[in-house]
Amino acid sequence: MSTIANSIFSPEMAARFDHLVTIYPVKRSALVPMLLYAQDDVGYISDAVVTEIAARLDLIELDVRNVLSYYSMLRTKPAGKYNVQVCTNISCMLRGGYEILDHCKHKLGIGHKEVTKDGLFSLEEVECIGACCWAPAMQVNYDFHDNLTTVKVDEILETYRQGLGKDVK
Repeated sequence: MSTIANSIFSPEMAARFDHLVTIYPVKRSALVPMLLYAQDDVGYISDAVVTEIAARLDLIELDVRNVLSYYSMLRTKPAGKYNVQVCTNISCMLRGGYEILDHCKHKLGIGHKEVTKDGLFSLEEVECIGACCWAPAMQVNYDFHDNLTTVKVDEILETYRQGLGKDVK
């Protein structure tokens, strides 16, 4: 049973949060993991998420919003069903990361941090997804795709468009 009455989260997620605050010596240390789990559960960090997490960690909402604004992987708006993150850090940049990003922008008709009109895809330029040896790389939700070419990107996007991709929501 959750320590927060009327939690906005599922009972399983609420229990996970209750456990998280017990494994850190300082409650606020659970903030980033809690925000990441909440984002996966809700789809983004809404005002309601901020309010509940602040209550769970005995913080003021501004404390949560300050951390939220620092980390680029935390979203305050809903992402598309498939969130495409294209790496443009040094290895990917040197091997065509910006060409892949520009190709995705053109193919999807959206820019950085935007969502397609049908809500199927969102696009982000990100710093390092840990696939430097296989650059250029991107991830769609939590699936990595590497050694990209524009042709390979088209195939990957079409796979997701057909509903064959992983959905984390």
